Amino acid sequence: MRQVYVVGVGAHPWGKWPDKPQLQLALEATGAALADAELGWRDVQALVAASSRFEGGMGWGLHANEVAQAVGEHGMACVNVGGACAAGAIAIQTAYAMIASGRYDVVCAMGAERMPKGFIPRPPGSQDDITDHDYLRWVAMGATNPAYWAIEAQRRMHEHGTTAQTLAAAAVMMRRHAAGNALARFRQPSSIEAVLASPMVADPLHLLEICPVSDGAAAVVLVSEAYAKRLGRTEVRIAGCVAATGQFGDPARRIPTIASTVRAGVDHTSEVATAVARAFAMAGVGPDDVDLLEMADNTAWHLLAWPEIFGFYAPGEGDGMLADGQLTIGGRLPLNPSGGFLSFGEATTAQAVLQVCELAWQLRGQAEGHQVEGAKVAMSAVLGLGANGGSVILTR
Repeated sequence: MRQVYVVGVGAHPWGKWPDKPQLQLALEATGAALADAELGWRDVQALVAASSRFEGGMGWGLHANEVAQAVGEHGMACVNVGGACAAGAIAIQTAYAMIASGRYDVVCAMGAERMPKGFIPRPPGSQDDITDHDYLRWVAMGATNPAYWAIEAQRRMHEHGTTAQTLAAAAVMMRRHAAGNALARFRQPSSIEAVLASPMVADPLHLLEICPVSDGAAAVVLVSEAYAKRLGRTEVRIAGCVAATGQFGDPARRIPTIASTVRAGVDHTSEVATAVARAFAMAGVGPDDVDLLEMADNTAWHLLAWPEIFGFYAPGEGDGMLADGQLTIGGRLPLNPSGGFLSFGEATTAQAVLQVCELAWQLRGQAEGHQVEGAKVAMSAVLGLGANGGSVILTR
């Protein structure tokens, strides 16, 4: 397997852009990534797109083909992948494998999304299929995403004594990080009092402790080692790149297997924990080697729980780490120096691509306003519907 390098990254700012079609967001992000790599579209041998379910893609999720036709057709390979909120990680893993296998030298991975307003207001799945568990859990059970995130947060409060103030403090930290990030949608400082005063969505989670939805796009350009050397761009290497799915017996009882048996030795949120563990093994590093973690903070609970699940520190320690400033920029393990999902809002298929862009900017020392000084090993982690997980480790 060949080594793979990141030579270009680009993103469109997150927000709500009613006057910009999804294709325009994609073109701006991929154009920025190519400009960063000092390459043109004719240099791209393959384009991998994280496919949206909300709009675009010629009605069939053919987002790579839509982009290719817009920029001038020259025969590049187009690959369209799914995976819901983890689709961006799967797109990057696919692009990585295409280069590592020796088949291609220059592959671009991208994701672009324009989200409907609200907490993904219309249910996923098919109302015509009575076996579609995801549709049933929204409609028959009323279990939208915030409902089961709240269950997980309540469990943490019971097991570890996490307080409402601690959950709020995690959300405040994300806004503090985002204050210096020009791409973030919500950059204004917040406070514990303001978070706790925001509307209760699903007890104990308030509105400002749950990620909103946004429009956004991001892209990365990956190349083989030989091509990177020819460009003189070998500063950021992909050391680990893994997609995984959940395991039977996951104590999170991920939808749709909500009635599955809990089994000893199976991690909570096993789709992401498995991807992270395999990325560590692939890269030959461990939690102590990671200088920053960009992870899916769909809620403030995730910021406290996920690093514990991944083995960065023991269960229950996240509360104290947060209070001691060890999870902020300048601390032991900076979490989401970008500002995370809580500050960007989730643009589903683009989010995991943006994470990798952030890792690259951090390792290059280009994360102006939110830089983790001296970062050499950076990691991402993301979760998607269907028990999809992904993790990428970049090194310099």
